[in-house]
Amino acid sequence: MSADDKRNEQIDELNEAVDPTAEQTGGADSSGSAEASELEVLKAKLQEHQDQALRAQAEMQNVRRRAEIDVEKAHKFAVEKFVKELLPVADSLEKAVESTEGQENAGELVASIREGVEMTLNLFMNSIKKFNVEQLNPVGEPFDPNRHEAMSMVPAPDAEPNSVVAVVQKGYLLNGRVVRPAMVVVAKAESAPKIDEQA
Repeated sequence: MSADDKRNEQIDELNEAVDPTAEQTGGADSSGSAEASELEVLKAKLQEHQDQALRAQAEMQNVRRRAEIDVEKAHKFAVEKFVKELLPVADSLEKAVESTEGQENAGELVASIREGVEMTLNLFMNSIKKFNVEQLNPVGEPFDPNRHEAMSMVPAPDAEPNSVVAVVQKGYLLNGRVVRPAMVVVAKAESAPKIDEQA
């Protein structure tokens, strides 16, 4: 190789070092776009993780609320089984009072027994009221299938149709929730008058 050829190669190498070629410029552009796309991927992942964190936080709040409601219900209705066990006692005391009605002339013994049973019944009812137990005695009220259990329907011209005309067994509520529905007799609706077909 001649000296001129060596010199020309050295000049070419210097030119390439000082003035980058189009290929080198294209390589820089591709690395910049790669960084931009990588940045977009990272932003998308960040957004996804933020969404997951918000969903997890909302779910935790829902779980906490449900737990608080469950605890509140447990406190309110913890004595429900106990109340159900006591209701037959109230029924028996009421039946004892009812059985002495109309027997005031039978003697002082019956009157004193009735008075004692009435006092015991009142004491009992006042005691269960302290635990938010209410008695359902719905005579004259409209029939409510959520609170009443219809034992029979009878014609009752003096009563509103579908209203309670008699209570067979009183019902009870605990904090507004039915512990035992009232067993009732309901007024039958009068049949609709027949329409004259010829008219």
